[in-house]
Amino acid sequence: MGHSIPVAFSTPKSHPSTVPEYPEPPKEFVMSVTVTQILESLKALQDPDLGKDIVTLGFVKNVKIDGGAVAFAIELTTPACPIKDKFKSDAEALVKALPGVTQVAVTMTSSVRSAPVGVKNLNLPMVKNLVAVASGKGGVGKSTVATNLALALAATGAAVGLMDADVYGPSIPKMLGEGGRQPETDPLSGKMKPFEKHGIKFMSIGMIAEAGSALIWRGPMASKVVQQFLGQVEWGALDYLLIDLPPGTGDIQLTLTQSVPLAGAVIVTTPQDVAQEITQKGLQMFQQVQVPIVGVVENMSGFTAPDGTVINIFGKGGGRKMAASLAVPFLGEIPLDPQAAADGDAGRPVVAAHPEAASAKAFLAMAKSVAHHLSVINEATASVSTRPKEVNTEDPLVTVITWDDGSVQRYPNRYLRSQCPCAGCVDENSGKRVITLDQVDPQVKITAMNPVGRYALHFTWSDGHSTGLYSYETLRKLGE
Repeated sequence: MGHSIPVAFSTPKSHPSTVPEYPEPPKEFVMSVTVTQILESLKALQDPDLGKDIVTLGFVKNVKIDGGAVAFAIELTTPACPIKDKFKSDAEALVKALPGVTQVAVTMTSSVRSAPVGVKNLNLPMVKNLVAVASGKGGVGKSTVATNLALALAATGAAVGLMDADVYGPSIPKMLGEGGRQPETDPLSGKMKPFEKHGIKFMSIGMIAEAGSALIWRGPMASKVVQQFLGQVEWGALDYLLIDLPPGTGDIQLTLTQSVPLAGAVIVTTPQDVAQEITQKGLQMFQQVQVPIVGVVENMSGFTAPDGTVINIFGKGGGRKMAASLAVPFLGEIPLDPQAAADGDAGRPVVAAHPEAASAKAFLAMAKSVAHHLSVINEATASVSTRPKEVNTEDPLVTVITWDDGSVQRYPNRYLRSQCPCAGCVDENSGKRVITLDQVDPQVKITAMNPVGRYALHFTWSDGHSTGLYSYETLRKLGE
């Protein structure tokens, strides 16, 4: 027989039938936070100038969750945002208040956005914002402002170019300490390579023309140089391309506004009333061709004597007064600074040579204001759907335009040609149409199409006609 081995069982002293005890589970199981919850909480954070929350604006990027640890980026539209630190702290507080979140890491980044201009200009596909620096009056220090503004924008971390369109009196090379060099050719595109100095790219006829020679050109020749600098220079990827214009409202200004879609114009004036009155005409020219006004700069605003006394040599407040009367932003005052003048003559812009100088600090503050107002303009423009997104001319009889708001309009080519608004098709005195539908070739078609600035389209027709500019407003009405 086998031997039985007794087995001893250990039983509780009391309640022998109960289940053995185990560690108690947490009283509450907290589910991990979701991306949706994070985004909903961040909608409480509003951009005070753009008037929308940062989620709707697309600022929140790369949300990552690891248990109770949350990380994400806030991508602003300018590296010069004055309240980015507040954005960061407020975003951290909002997300950390969510149940289950134990740690929040916010990375602040920036990406300058392109101006929404409808049909893109193919000459400058990688330039996000083209900005004119202009004045109706000479002698206001416009080139000094353009040069130092370019360097100040670059100091914020932006990629910046400067085009000297003042072909009759090019001063940018002197201010940047360059001259006498011929541009190289880009081996891939065959275009001219811009020069580089002080962290910006630049191009000027002053680098190409013989030193000391007078440039005696008629308007069409000067305009051609501007078009070459726009279309035959390999500018590459830029956040801002500043264009220093000559004084007045002549051929070069018109060529520029019709050749490229400007994001905006910075208007330079001095304090005295006579400068304000003349400069105002230049400002109104841009408004007429639907170029937004970024704002007004008052240069030579006041001179600070060694004893600290401010002397208003040219008066005071003209720029601010003009901005207020025309309801456009005032970008700031640049003091009359001998240091800035000396630095410009020496080829070292004051922003680079003496950043601690009062004028340099004013330029740096103005750069942040310019970047800020361009962001506001671009956001406001993007919400107005009155621009053609695509123009299809493949059908020989009908042109189809798709607009930003998604609407599609079809235009019989014969009818579109008969509605040309140029002086050859409409009597300027009576306003009566000279050409009628019956006089147009039934088989007429568009052979070429180009955007004109940010307000019109230019068509070349198979019957040889090519002088009409169709504004977006006109096309929208015709399509109805």
